[in-house]
Amino acid sequence: MVDIGTLSLIVLLGMFALLAIGMPLGFASAFLAVVTLSLKFPPDLLWGDFGRGPMSVLGQAVYRQMTNYVLISVPLFIFMAALLERSGIARDMYSSLNVWLAQVRGGIAVVTSVMAVIMAAMSGIIGGEVVLLGLIALPQMLRLGYDQNLAVGTICASGSLGTMIPPSIVLIFYGLVTETSIKALFTASFLPGFMLASFFLIYIVVRTQLQPSLAPLPPIVEGQPRGGQKGLMFLGFLSRFMLWVTGVLLVRAVFFTLTGDNAIRDGQDPIPLGMVSDIPWIVGTGVLCVLLILLVVGRERTAKGWDMGRGLIAPIVVIGVVLGSIYGGITGITEAAGMGVIAVFVIGLARREMTFDIVWDSLIRTLRSTGTIIWVTIGAAALAAAYTLVGGPTYVANLIVGADLPTMGIILVMMFVFLIMGMFMDWVGIVLLIMPVFLPIVLRLPAEEIGFMSSIDARFIPIWFGVVFCMNMQVSFLSPPFGPAAFYLKSVAPAHISLTDIFKGFLPFIALQLVALSVLLIWPPIVTLFL
Repeated sequence: MVDIGTLSLIVLLGMFALLAIGMPLGFASAFLAVVTLSLKFPPDLLWGDFGRGPMSVLGQAVYRQMTNYVLISVPLFIFMAALLERSGIARDMYSSLNVWLAQVRGGIAVVTSVMAVIMAAMSGIIGGEVVLLGLIALPQMLRLGYDQNLAVGTICASGSLGTMIPPSIVLIFYGLVTETSIKALFTASFLPGFMLASFFLIYIVVRTQLQPSLAPLPPIVEGQPRGGQKGLMFLGFLSRFMLWVTGVLLVRAVFFTLTGDNAIRDGQDPIPLGMVSDIPWIVGTGVLCVLLILLVVGRERTAKGWDMGRGLIAPIVVIGVVLGSIYGGITGITEAAGMGVIAVFVIGLARREMTFDIVWDSLIRTLRSTGTIIWVTIGAAALAAAYTLVGGPTYVANLIVGADLPTMGIILVMMFVFLIMGMFMDWVGIVLLIMPVFLPIVLRLPAEEIGFMSSIDARFIPIWFGVVFCMNMQVSFLSPPFGPAAFYLKSVAPAHISLTDIFKGFLPFIALQLVALSVLLIWPPIVTLFL
């Protein structure tokens, strides 16, 4: 039998060797799982009692992962992203955002980032966002003379925001593996995700103001509203949209009141915006919207603003259906994903864009993407189970804790490991292989010593560590040599843009991601503000 230290080294070097020769991560992990057990246990014990020996652990681990109900949400979110990509919803959203921000310095890049945030809040799928932005935004930025590095970096960095902004597939997998509340993870990642997005927006605005040559202003279109007129039209659009929202909320609250479902009962939380006490506030908001339209904006400007912003309505509805049903306590993660698919499908039918070819192509894309994720999950789950059985996590934990590092020193070592592994491995494998080793170590650390400037409640450590892990994976999507975002964009970029050019455009945005990661380490309570 091989000792656990040597076995750990064999697994690590074997993983890099198999990935280097081109073996898919799922098959490499599964192969190393069998190797691990074969080196640790004698053949008669391993193979002598079929279905009862150590090898049966692999099947049990895979079965446990594959029968988890929440896992169904992954193909549903992928299917929703594919439908959004193929339909005209995303293109109309880009056009509407472009109308409002086109005459701002760096406005096209800002529009691209804002669109990426909205897309992330709808589906949480990274690859589809980068490809879609590459098809829609990149040609326009290059045509207007935007700096190539700025355009490429904006698209890939913003397109990978689905890692952080809920409903994030990475957070779903983390919650599955660590048995952490996915709803709590979504709530905790909300502020850090939008903080990172704001870093991107601030960087774009500041840099284009300091170097105007990076983002020339587009030519002024005759008759296009500008300045204060455009602001009033946007206010009119928001007022009219909120009027529809308050109308729906009012009908909902009245329905709950008539049926008695919103009666106050012990042990039950009140229905969000559905109680009798909420009706006056809903009516007051609706009246305010009417007054803004009639007395401030005017009906004509409101009508024009509505036409200019029409493309934003469908995405906002999808976000409301998905996140509203989760945070409103109406459904779980899986059901919300299904409702999101139905919402996109119905909107596409109403717009007469949902053809059989689009649905079939979206299903094929979903099958391919889900198949890749599932095989990686199977292989990584098997390797994690085998390594756990031979005592690997305990060995690594004793190795790290025995190094006599301070608490934040241990955390920084883990961050370094995440960043290095993210350069070579898919995030699914990292979640399944590394997290069962690292999270128990973090849970053993004193909570009052986690954070450089403030500590965190011990109850929220698994949630905080999940958000920090996702921020690391955000960096991994841009990290050479295997940064997935670069290859997604290269598949749709013009031929003169090489992979080297794409990675060169990433550098400022990787620095911003590391700054955001530092904020989570310096001040951990930023993750728990909404919990």
